[in-house]
Amino acid sequence: MADPVTLLVGTRKGAFIFRANVARTKWHLEGPHFLGNIVNHLMADPRDGRTLLMAAKTGHLGPTVFRSQDGGKTWTEAKQPPSFRKAPSGEEGRAVESVFWLSPAHASEPGVWYAGTSPPGLFRSVDGGVTWQEISGFNDGLVLQIKHAIVPGPDGAQVHSICVDPTDARHLYIGISIGGVFESMDGGDAWRPLNKGVAADFLPDPNVEYGHDPHTFALHPRNPQRLYQQNHCGIYRLDRPGTEWKRIGLNMPKEVGDIGFPIVLHPRDPDCVLVFPMDGTEVWPRTSPDGRPAVFRTRDGGASWQRLDNGMPKQHAWWTVKRQAMCADRADPAGIYFGTTSGEIWASADEGESWLRVAEHLPHIYSVTVA
Repeated sequence: MADPVTLLVGTRKGAFIFRANVARTKWHLEGPHFLGNIVNHLMADPRDGRTLLMAAKTGHLGPTVFRSQDGGKTWTEAKQPPSFRKAPSGEEGRAVESVFWLSPAHASEPGVWYAGTSPPGLFRSVDGGVTWQEISGFNDGLVLQIKHAIVPGPDGAQVHSICVDPTDARHLYIGISIGGVFESMDGGDAWRPLNKGVAADFLPDPNVEYGHDPHTFALHPRNPQRLYQQNHCGIYRLDRPGTEWKRIGLNMPKEVGDIGFPIVLHPRDPDCVLVFPMDGTEVWPRTSPDGRPAVFRTRDGGASWQRLDNGMPKQHAWWTVKRQAMCADRADPAGIYFGTTSGEIWASADEGESWLRVAEHLPHIYSVTVA
């Protein structure tokens, strides 16, 4: 029997919380929270089971973080949201335009969180999100070294996919869109690029060390030596201590391709990965190929892929699913969930074999996570 699930949904016009019954067949909606304000990311703390952090941008407060310690019933703004230091006289300053990504730190560090921003910045909180401090090795080190290669996309250049190695609290990975994937072995003081093998078709030199466009990536919780990446230029796998990504998306059906935004890992099987492909042809429509949405799943580390669309529309469904808007729960069988920019949430209680629309008419969805 599956466990009850709570989905945390961030949208362009506020946040919503969906709670399921044990069978995950009926859903109850709570919200909206912060109606009218942008919510980029809404995350639960797996270490205490009650704290939620919200990356928001409000009309009068600007980019900030809200914190709830009662499962979303009440919220308090951070006393010191992520912000860059004031630039010395004569130097160009930076200002946070949005808090884009939130990740809890290592299980051995209760109350510690990381936040990624646009323009690219990395921040750390040691008090559960109440106050945030810059990680200078990233903000004043790596970002300034590679700023010539960072190219803002339609929504700006963002830090995302902040991953902490479950075997080493100081071993961090981050992604910059557009900038690449980087790794730190010392908690963020020093960084090195990790982009070998990844295509960069949009750059004059496709073999550069950084400047790539990771859309999202993740390491497997039970095998942190295994990383997967959905990039602007394909789907990849990396097995550490190796440093060269392998393009497993080349095994996707040619008429679908391997372009998209999210990538989701099965909670127990390191060989099982799910993606939501989108049209990546010349003008990059960012919608389901041919108007026929589907999740694709591999159970052999990317050697083969299976189309999963039972229950979804068979035509004229031009969906876009953003990088934070797809996730999996930890039940057995695993539940898979995604939200569209047209305001629908789709759920599968059988690892993608069948799909049910559990919500519609929501605002443009930015993120869907499991509490």
